[in-house]
Amino acid sequence: MTKMIAGQALVKVLEAWGVDHIYGIPGGSINHTVEGLYLEKDRIQYIQVRHEEVGALAATADAKYTGKIGVSFGSAGPGATHLFNGLYDAKMDHVPVLALVGQVPQAAMNTNYFQEMDETPMFSDVAVYNRTATTAEQLPYVVNQAIREAYRQKGPAVVIIPENLSATEIDYEPVKTPNLVSNSYKQQIDPVAIEKTLALLKAAKHPLVYAGRGLLGARDELVKFSEQFNLPVMNTVPATGVIPTNHPNAIGTFGRLGSKSGFEALQHTDLILFLGSEFPFAQFWPKGIKIIQVNDNSFDIGKMVPVDYAVLGDAKQYLQAMIATGETLPETDWLRANRQNKQNWDAWLAQLAQDDSQGLAPETVMRKVASLVGPDDIYGVDTGNVSEWAVRGLPMDQNQRFALSGLFATMGYGLPAGLAGALNADKGAQAWSFSGDGGFAMVAPDLITEVRYQLPVINVVFTNNRFGFIYNEQVATGQHLYGVDLTEADWAKVAEGLGGIGFTVKNKVDVENVFNHIQDLQAKGNTKPIVVNAVIKDDDPIGTAYMPLDPKLYGQAAVDEYAKQNHIDPKQQPSLGELLRAKGDTL
Repeated sequence: MTKMIAGQALVKVLEAWGVDHIYGIPGGSINHTVEGLYLEKDRIQYIQVRHEEVGALAATADAKYTGKIGVSFGSAGPGATHLFNGLYDAKMDHVPVLALVGQVPQAAMNTNYFQEMDETPMFSDVAVYNRTATTAEQLPYVVNQAIREAYRQKGPAVVIIPENLSATEIDYEPVKTPNLVSNSYKQQIDPVAIEKTLALLKAAKHPLVYAGRGLLGARDELVKFSEQFNLPVMNTVPATGVIPTNHPNAIGTFGRLGSKSGFEALQHTDLILFLGSEFPFAQFWPKGIKIIQVNDNSFDIGKMVPVDYAVLGDAKQYLQAMIATGETLPETDWLRANRQNKQNWDAWLAQLAQDDSQGLAPETVMRKVASLVGPDDIYGVDTGNVSEWAVRGLPMDQNQRFALSGLFATMGYGLPAGLAGALNADKGAQAWSFSGDGGFAMVAPDLITEVRYQLPVINVVFTNNRFGFIYNEQVATGQHLYGVDLTEADWAKVAEGLGGIGFTVKNKVDVENVFNHIQDLQAKGNTKPIVVNAVIKDDDPIGTAYMPLDPKLYGQAAVDEYAKQNHIDPKQQPSLGELLRAKGDTL
């Protein structure tokens, strides 16, 4: 045993779990935990953020990039409440994080002390594990159990630490029990489930795969399965990259952040193999489609959409079992038409990127970025219209990693995720963040954090002086446009004022020149964060939640109106239905 303050002992527990950095801001009620970080500074890096919310969001991005627990801390009172955004993001996207929360000394509790709050009930809704330490000796144990529960339940764990406890000297002995976080056995999928789902796939005329985050880490299996059974593959937005974005069988996603190819595939499919997801927007899929759902959580099966056959099990191991059958399905006109539809959609996006006659198109920026990214680059993506441009334009075809705020969809996620990306990037990889000007304004001061720790993140800010996503919602619902305009700011100058490097781009030539210059800066070893203030035209990204381009389904008048509104030539973008009918393939 070794004598040390409990604040240092709990930091040693973090080290034992492989935590190498932690985010937060010191304060009176958390200072002896910070002292523990100082004493262990050679083994774990303390990242001083400028707002606890940024630290908590960055911790969730850590977990999304790596699968390992992310950690942040805050002092009692406002330091604690600032953590909520990150904790709710972790809860709703099912990733393991730990929050260490300061509390006033035990002797001062229940006395209306400065910054005293009853913190345990505050975190009762968000946390999968929520405990207040009561003795100094138990503090390492409680932190260890919190981490185990965060991994087991895939969510946020909270440990509340009265300041006098972390300051108390204790006898510390490392935990002997191995830090296991996943099953060491191979799950066997019920052979009956394989037999019956195989029969359903063979009986379907237009089957497709809808893949979720449960298949992250199973790219090889999904690609093999898709090729062996000749199936088009869609994915949820948080699962972007679960199949390479340039794979011919990858046809995009569904909903407002989706693609024409994704929307139309759902209008013509007769069977969906729904893998590893609780996709909330499944409730908007067309009715009457047969659905096979594979999920390792029985609560998620049938939660969003009624299913015809359920497999309770790991989606990756289900694919392995299906591949092992040696069965195959022939390449069909259905698959070929979906491939062509996706190629047409990609060509249309590329066409948008070429035209800056009405102002800079976001697609122009994304296309240039896509030409520069490396095989191991990391993307942090904010909420809003920028999510659409990122999902549609960023390559996820090698080992790139991607994080955004999925179900919680909090604005201000891009910069913290980019910061976390730089801390988790492999040598030679570039970290990027993509934000709208609304979301970036919420967290911009933490550019100072990137400066402080010499994190050369490339932060792209799409500036159109409005909350674009919300603006579109007000237009769509016939509301008055109110509260969605933003006062203009020069984010390039803000970057320079905070110690970074700033550029502004307003047209294709600017984009080409600036990003080539940035590439040179990075190649020469730049250590400063960069902000690209991309002043874009006001047009909203095309809505893909409803795309009436098939005259047989929607009527020619609806097609003409939609095509005119969105500047689409139906001859260059024939609907999937038309592509199928040209091949003589109809349901």
